[in-house]
Amino acid sequence: MSNKMKIVMPCDEANHVCNKTQYKEATLWEKIKLNIHLIYCRACRKYTKNNTKLTKKIKESKVECLDKKCKKHMKKNLQKAIREHSI
Repeated sequence: MSNKMKIVMPCDEANHVCNKTQYKEATLWEKIKLNIHLIYCRACRKYTKNNTKLTKKIKESKVECLDKKCKKHMKKNLQKAIREHSI
């Protein structure tokens, strides 16, 4: 039996697939294997539930990220302040 045909997955792989599912990057086969895993693994069901809640809250938060130019400017200022402070 090839490695791809195995249905049972360890918890670390299940958590990884759960994360991929949140970002719509998991394949259909990964989702099927994850759902089978969640049937018998309480810990991974809890992880999946919490991960789903976190993703939902982040989407609802309407947080605005800084653009790259602003981040670059802040980094430059921080590095300058660190150099000045360490002298």
